[in-house]
Amino acid sequence: SESLADLAPGEAGRVLGLSPACRGQQRRRLLDLGVVTGTEITAEMVSASGDPVAYLIRGALIALRRGQAEWILIERVDTLANVSS
Repeated sequence: SESLADLAPGEAGRVLGLSPACRGQQRRRLLDLGVVTGTEITAEMVSASGDPVAYLIRGALIALRRGQAEWILIERVDTLANVSS
């Protein structure tokens, strides 16, 4: 399965769950941000260095480091940009 870190800007994924490796405070923070099963997340902008990446999560733009994004397991969803091409 894929992780959020696999998405390129403009691509979206639906959360399948969090990796068992994500525990404690880190897990709590992601859950508090709305990263729960079924949430759709879109990769928006990549910083110049490539890390962190800004993701659109429930209407808020949230920057996550690659290591954090790898804990979020997703399935890709077709975005409007992908459908029209």
